[in-house]
Amino acid sequence: MSVSFYTPCATPRPVRLSQETRQFAWDSLHGKYGDEAMAHMAVSMDSQPDFDGLSDYGKHDRMIREIAEKAPLRLCPTERVCGAATLGLAIHALIPATRGGQPVLWGINHLTVNFFTAVREGLDAVEARLDGRMRQAAGENLTGRQQEFLQSMKSTLASLRIWHRRYLEATETERPELHRLLTQVPFGPARTFHEAVQSLWFCFAFTRLTGNWPGLGRIDQLLGPYYEADLSAGRLTRDEAREILASFFIKGCEWIQSQTPPGSGDAQHYQNLIIGGVDREGREVTNPVTYLILDVVEELAISDYPITVRFSEHSPEELFRRVAEVQRHGGGIVAVYNEPLVLRSLMAQGYPEDEARDFANDGCWEVQIPGRTRFSYAPFDALQVLQRQTLHLDTDTPAHFDDFESLYAAFRKELGHVVDDIARRTLDGWVPGWQEGKTDFAPAPPCTVVSLFEDGCMESALSYCEGGTPYVVISPHIGGAPDAGNSLCAIDTLVFREKKVSFDRLMEILRTDWAGEETLRQYVRHNLTCYGNDDDTADGYTVRILNDFADLCSPWATGYPVWFPPGVSTFGRQIEWAPGRLAVPFGYRKGDILSGNASPTPGTDTEGATAVIRSYCKADLCRQTTGAALDIRLFPGTVDGENGLVALEGLIHGFLALGGYFMQTDVMDAQVLRRAQENPDEYKTLSVRVSGWNARFVTLNREWQEMIIQRTAHEM
Repeated sequence: MSVSFYTPCATPRPVRLSQETRQFAWDSLHGKYGDEAMAHMAVSMDSQPDFDGLSDYGKHDRMIREIAEKAPLRLCPTERVCGAATLGLAIHALIPATRGGQPVLWGINHLTVNFFTAVREGLDAVEARLDGRMRQAAGENLTGRQQEFLQSMKSTLASLRIWHRRYLEATETERPELHRLLTQVPFGPARTFHEAVQSLWFCFAFTRLTGNWPGLGRIDQLLGPYYEADLSAGRLTRDEAREILASFFIKGCEWIQSQTPPGSGDAQHYQNLIIGGVDREGREVTNPVTYLILDVVEELAISDYPITVRFSEHSPEELFRRVAEVQRHGGGIVAVYNEPLVLRSLMAQGYPEDEARDFANDGCWEVQIPGRTRFSYAPFDALQVLQRQTLHLDTDTPAHFDDFESLYAAFRKELGHVVDDIARRTLDGWVPGWQEGKTDFAPAPPCTVVSLFEDGCMESALSYCEGGTPYVVISPHIGGAPDAGNSLCAIDTLVFREKKVSFDRLMEILRTDWAGEETLRQYVRHNLTCYGNDDDTADGYTVRILNDFADLCSPWATGYPVWFPPGVSTFGRQIEWAPGRLAVPFGYRKGDILSGNASPTPGTDTEGATAVIRSYCKADLCRQTTGAALDIRLFPGTVDGENGLVALEGLIHGFLALGGYFMQTDVMDAQVLRRAQENPDEYKTLSVRVSGWNARFVTLNREWQEMIIQRTAHEM
């Protein structure tokens, strides 16, 4: 059967892969393997009477061993790499082992681990270092918990060997070509491209099987040397390498279900990839594997690995062209980092230059140093801070201000309280003695599988969640900044500059959701220029908020056991926040869906994509250390043909030149999305960019679908 993958573009997707690989992708994208996983949710610990008396590490290790011994194996007829996360609870970020029918431990996400060492050196070498560390520990004054953690690392490696041995036995006669790969990797170092892809997948699949959602980081940097060596030696062709990589991508779709319950989408497992950019020595990473990755996603429309390209003015021009060619097919699969700005931001934060050059993300888009960072973020809604803490619109007696600067000073003070509260609460919970200068982290639930692939954990004998990584980061993330900026702009304009309405009267209008004030509301909607239209005055309010937010985070950014660098995001929380928001002075009512990330409020940006980028870049984005995401949605007709490709390339170049940080571009027609709402079975593989992740549109609930549809679609 011939299969066809959706594109909104008039130019069809290319066909380079074999028909059997394309069919494998089609089956996976339509839920064949996700349905299998949901039929086997977890292993049960109920037959182990001593389980409840074990320590938390004892329980963890017993569960990982049971998963390794009992999880169903899967061998697909046409796959080029093997290993599978076959237990359904892992899809929900839980370790898929239950006691009394209930899960026991959560998995870990929002991180990118270090698989490079496992692929390059092999897990035997990792275990040898662990054995040496455990011998060394005998002469140290380690706590009992540290000793237990090192034993847990040893146990986890033993469990991984059990799972590996089961696949060796299963493939010996059924798939001898896969068996040959597994006799070498992942315990021995990869010697060929195929072995490297198998090793990477097997380690990644085991972390997923055990309920964790790690990002993969810079796989073109990892795999490129293997590919080039094989190509030079005549062991591999470009077409063969593409088929192997395609299998890797297809297997990453194994958690898609044929009937996913509607929610915030089915592809948010944080398995992001980074391609391009420079390495630790400042050399360009872009290589033939970079382009093979783009080949695969261009053809198969696989969105489960959101890809971000690290671009600079020195990036190959061919890379700009290939990214544009992939982006025009929609799905929001490929996004863009401004590498030089990100590097400046990280070094200003205090990272050494060589480590900064190695940056990836946390599996979404927040920047971190892969394999060396425990990362989390703390989101808050700046609009609600303005409405509730500053203006007191949720009370019978709203605040009164006689001038704009007094209003803004009060708002800034409340933002400062939010940032301080995030930092103090985190440190109180994670590092209880921080105020006395202590740096010991409080005990946390075991997370040995990810700790095994994190630098520093073995050396410190501390887990990922107990301070074992070199960097521990919680980033305060401001959301709703454009909405708060537009609100301040409207108040300043209507009350203090135009004097069209008194301050107290405007507050009462907002409290009553514009009741009886439709004329004024329409005046504001049609006459107020908002953020996103390259108007310095209108943009200035949002720019001021973002720059002041960075100032407020600065005292907490370093110098403590946890770093608190700033970032800008909503990740779709504008839906979650909507019930707590009141009417806004720029004309929207209570409950309306407002801005996402650092993007304009839907419907307020009327001057095109380039104007949006110019507005966004007026803030000092270098100071938003973990990132500030801009969403750009384009009409399909504007990116077709040669002129469309040139325009897309120009958009990326302009974004870099103006000082952007992170841009996620999607190409979609709202009419197509409306048709998908009415006929979901006909659009099961239609992908859209949601925020830091992509999702099949039909797996979003109605609120999330409307949020996507309402984003302003731009001409270029």
